[in-house]
Order: sequence, then C-alpha cells, then structure tokens
Amino acid sequence: MLYFAFGSNLYQKQMKKRCKDSKYIGCHKLKGYKLVFRHMYYGGGVADVERKKNSTVLGAIYKISKKDEKKLDVYEDFPHVYIKKYFKILGKKVMFYYMPKKSKPIPPSKRYLNLIIKGYRDCGYRNNYIIISKNRKIKVR
Repeated sequence: MLYFAFGSNLYQKQMKKRCKDSKYIGCHKLKGYKLVFRHMYYGGGVADVERKKNSTVLGAIYKISKKDEKKLDVYEDFPHVYIKKYFKILGKKVMFYYMPKKSKPIPPSKRYLNLIIKGYRDCGYRNNYIIISKNRKIKVR
C-alpha cells in the first residue's frame, strides 16, 4: 500500500522506527489541501490537512506493509482522532490520515515541529514555509 506522510512521519528516520517495512518512494505535493495543527498532543497541536483551493501540502510517499499500516493505525489513534482518506497517483491508491473533527488550530510544540522540518529536509524541500497560524510561519532551510 502507498502512504502519504505530511506530519512527523515525513521524517524518514522516525518513519523507519515506527514502520520497519516502510520504503521511502519520494516527495509529493497534495493539491487542494493546507497543513494545519490541531488536537493537543505532546504539548502542542499535531498535523492535519484540510481542504483549501489553490493550496498544497508538502509530503512524502512511502510503500508500507499491512503490518506497518496496523502500527500506524494505533499510532494515529484511528478511527478516533484520524480517519483514512485516499487519492490516486498514476492509478495507484494512496492512503493518508485526516481528522474529521475540526477543532481550533493549536500551535505545535518545538520538538514536533523540528521533526517535520527534518522530514522536509529529507525530501529536499528548502525555502518553503510551514504556516503555524495566521500570524506566524516558519521557514524551512
């Protein structure tokens, strides 16, 4: 199965710890969505995506096993916090996690944000911004 990571799972070292069978395929931009942080966890908000025209979410595609998917389901608290959504790349189904209950945005912890930035670097994303709130954004170098 293909999996689109956009939060801390974007960081390849962390993803390999969580999902031993996972294989990094490459970078991907999910069009029509924006990155948001909500649902207090580990001292701050965690990544979610919500629909927004003319926006994109930077992420990575991994190939994962069924065993890995089950581990991710536990980690992502599926189906209580996140549910699964799908899109297609070249005719192949790609899964990602999505929060159906939209709470107010909550800024992420520095630790969590640093994992995401490491993931952006793994993908070669440079000179991009992570929007934390309407008034705050972080540049990825």
